[in-house]
Amino acid sequence: MIGLRVQAEDFNLAAEVDRLRAGRADIGAIVTFTGLVRDMADGAPLTAMTLEHYPGMVERQLAAICAEAEARWPLQGGTVIHRFGRLTPGDQIVLVATASAHRQAAFEAAMFIMDWLKTRAPFWKLEERGGDRHWVDARTSDDAAARRWRDPSAPGITRR
Repeated sequence: MIGLRVQAEDFNLAAEVDRLRAGRADIGAIVTFTGLVRDMADGAPLTAMTLEHYPGMVERQLAAICAEAEARWPLQGGTVIHRFGRLTPGDQIVLVATASAHRQAAFEAAMFIMDWLKTRAPFWKLEERGGDRHWVDARTSDDAAARRWRDPSAPGITRR
C-alpha cells in the first residue's frame, strides 16, 4: 500500500526509503523522485514559492492516484509526501517513492503518480520574484505527460 502525507514539515529522503524497505526482502527496486524548489522560474530569480492546497480534497485525490497506480502495476509499497506552505530555493516539495519486485514497474508507477499529481491534485503555486508575486498557470507540458497514461496501448507502458 502506498502511504501518503500532505504536510508543511520537511521530510528525510533516506528515512522514508528505510521505512519503505524495513523488513522486506521481496522488494527488488525502489524508485524515488524528489521535487525541489528551483532558484529560477521563467528565466528570473525566484525568491520563494508558496504552495496552497485544498485540505481533504487533496488527500482524496492523492489516494485515488495512488490506488490507480497500485491497480496498474505490481507494487509492494510506496510513499507520496507533498509539502505546502512557503518554501525557498533548494527546499524539497514532493517525494514519490515506489517499490516493486522489478524496476520497470517501479519506474513507471513513479512517473504515473508524479504526472497525475501535477495535473489532478489541487495544489496552487504562488511564486515570489523580488517584490513581485504571481500564481503559476498550469503547464501544457504537464498535461501532455499525463495524457500518455490514458492510452492503454501506449508503447513502453507495462500492465499488471
